[in-house]
Amino acid sequence: MTDAPTSSNPVVVLDLDGTLVDSVYHHVVAWQCAFRDVGLPVPALRVHEAIGMGGDRLVAHVAGASAEAAVGDDVRDLHDKHFRATLRSITALDGASDMVASLADRGHRVALASSAEAGLVDELLDLVDERSRIATVVTASDGVASKPGPEMVEEAVARAGGGTAVVVGDAVWDALSAEAAGVPCIGLRSGGVGAERLLSAGASWVYDDPRDLLERLDQSPLRAH
Repeated sequence: MTDAPTSSNPVVVLDLDGTLVDSVYHHVVAWQCAFRDVGLPVPALRVHEAIGMGGDRLVAHVAGASAEAAVGDDVRDLHDKHFRATLRSITALDGASDMVASLADRGHRVALASSAEAGLVDELLDLVDERSRIATVVTASDGVASKPGPEMVEEAVARAGGGTAVVVGDAVWDALSAEAAGVPCIGLRSGGVGAERLLSAGASWVYDDPRDLLERLDQSPLRAH
C-alpha cells in the first residue's frame, strides 16, 4: 500500500453481508441446512461466528479439516442453493445506500471486498441503490485469498488507486483482515457481532449500523479533511 493516493481522503473498503445488506442470518441458516444435508449438524452460534470468512475456509473452521476434505465442495454448493432461495427476503441495511453516496460525495474512493462469489455479490449489490458510487469490487471470483487474510483489502485499495484506507465491516474477520493489511477498521454491529468482540478483533471504532455511522460521519475517522 505504498502507491501515491489520488485523493487526500482514504479509500473506504466496505464489506457486503451485514455491512450493506441484511443477510448474515440468511447465511447462517443456509450453512446450517447445507451441513445438515450432508449429515453434519452444527450449532447456529458456531456458524454465525464464522460468517464473513471465505467459504473456502468456513467448512474446516466450523466442522474440521476432515469435513472439508470429505464434503467441503458439496457443503459450499448446498449453501449457495439454500441461500439463493432466500434472496427475495433480503434487504439493504438502513442507511447503506445513503452512506455509500455520502462517502463518495466527501471525496472518498469507495471499494467493496467480499468473500462471496461475484455472481452473488452482484445480485446483493442490486439492493443498494447507490451501488454505482462503489468504484471497485473485489470478490472470491477474483482469485484473491479470502478473509481474514489481508489480500482482499490490499487488492481493493490498489484497484481504487492506492494510498491510505479504512475498512468498514461487521465481522471479526473484517477486523482481522484489516489488521493484517495494516489498515484501521470501523466495526458495525449490524451483522450481530457485539462491540466487545469487534474491538478485541482489532476494530478501532464501533457503530450500530450504516445509519449510525452516516449520522456521525463528522465525528468519525471518515470525517471531511
